[in-house]
Amino acid sequence: MKLYNITKKALLVSLLTIAGCTNNFEDINTNPNGFTQEQLEQDFNHIRSSFKPIFNNLQVLDPVWVYQLQQGLNADIWSGYMATPTPFAGNINNTTYSLVNGWNGFIWDYAYRNVMYNAYYIANNSKDKYDQFYALSLILKVEGMHRVTDIFGPIIYSDFGSLETTIAYDSQEEVYNQMFEELDFAVGELTTRYNAGEPSTFTATDLSGYEGDYKQWVKFANTLRLRLAMHIVKINPVLAKTEAEKAIAHEFGVLTTNDDIFKVVSPVYTNPIATISGSWLDIRMSADMESILGGYEDPRVATYFDTSAEFPGEYKGVRTAIDLVAKADHQDFSGIGSIVRSNEIVLMTAAEAYFLRAEGALRGWTMGGTAQSFYEQGIALSFEQHGASGAAAYISDNVKTAQDYVDPNFPVNNALAVNNVTVAWDDLATNEIKLQKIITQKWIAGFPEGQEAWTDYRRTGYPKLFPALVNYSGGTIDSQLGPRRINFAQSEISNNAGGVATGVAHLGGPDNGGTRLWWDTTGPNF
Repeated sequence: MKLYNITKKALLVSLLTIAGCTNNFEDINTNPNGFTQEQLEQDFNHIRSSFKPIFNNLQVLDPVWVYQLQQGLNADIWSGYMATPTPFAGNINNTTYSLVNGWNGFIWDYAYRNVMYNAYYIANNSKDKYDQFYALSLILKVEGMHRVTDIFGPIIYSDFGSLETTIAYDSQEEVYNQMFEELDFAVGELTTRYNAGEPSTFTATDLSGYEGDYKQWVKFANTLRLRLAMHIVKINPVLAKTEAEKAIAHEFGVLTTNDDIFKVVSPVYTNPIATISGSWLDIRMSADMESILGGYEDPRVATYFDTSAEFPGEYKGVRTAIDLVAKADHQDFSGIGSIVRSNEIVLMTAAEAYFLRAEGALRGWTMGGTAQSFYEQGIALSFEQHGASGAAAYISDNVKTAQDYVDPNFPVNNALAVNNVTVAWDDLATNEIKLQKIITQKWIAGFPEGQEAWTDYRRTGYPKLFPALVNYSGGTIDSQLGPRRINFAQSEISNNAGGVATGVAHLGGPDNGGTRLWWDTTGPNF
């Protein structure tokens, strides 16, 4: 994908829209298929059609192999959720910290081609005219593009659509500030319309499961604000607190029940992880998941994973960044379970909202309750979401911790447990231990959405994960810390070299996987 060409196309859309307000409107906008612009606009068809590709590419739903490159062979693995038994490219690839530019460019290209471009188109055709659609497009844009900036750091954002030969990157700080402003507009616009009793014009277009309900979209936007606020807590704690408390103080609040979950409900596609795991056998349970879920005897494991074909009745994970030789050595360990055999792709849970509030309360913010109450509600809601029983006993357990990992085929991969905290809340524990408990349970509840889990791991260091045994990064990525970001896309280096240079300048370090993002500081959590 050549971003330069796409941004030019986007600007042409904008110019045509502006031209449509001139005396040449009818000549310029004559539809060769016989529909007039008035007919197209009657049911907002000129806007609504651009939402579908956004929904389908927040996480790429099709083709499956693109999802594998967009997220499956990076965040899903680096978060500690999953591992691959397949020694791609002779085992010198993302999973062993040799970043594959030919893979990772799909993250950038698909986001700009499908999310950013269509959000830009909707903005040009709805802003100041049909602002309900503009507001909804902004929420989806923030949901899609915060993932991109949390992968690369500086990105093209405010200058998207520029006709300049060089398209400048915004710093990640600038991107976050603009996203907060976009959420301000979206929340204000939809709140006003909902309170006025205005019927939704988004029902037939909405693939989220919210059925066009403006109030539900506002609750999601508020929770998205809360998530972004927590991302920046170590680099800008004042702004983080302000934005988090703003989300909670809003009259509609944040996600609170499992009916509030934000998901893409596809009429066509099943979660691509189901194919990658069930048919291709390219992804398995991780050793970290086996260690933590097994140690806690967590009943959600039966939904998250299938038992091993090689070791019947057991859940067996694969350790990441090991010496893989043959796929057959680990392909019959546990695959991903029924949680992905669905056309509902969950991108934000109500449980996450409670864990975010728990962390906020731990930091002394006004979240509407205590850290302990939110922590325990988050666990209970996750159990409910997955139809698991025994939440009360699980929450009160102050004995069980993560278990050691054993690779029954290759003992060299064995490891002592590293994330040694119990589940039960302990008021006498340090804030650091309390945070480790919160993030560990948030990590469990968020499965299988690896992007947010990877972000939490980078910003907090939790849950503690097994270190790499094989590291082909050439010294750029630490075996204990793992990758911190992904290199800028090769399509950008080829077609927008000057823009990439502005991105590197904002990054403040070399364009490699070991350079930390703006919010990923080396400072303490408290």
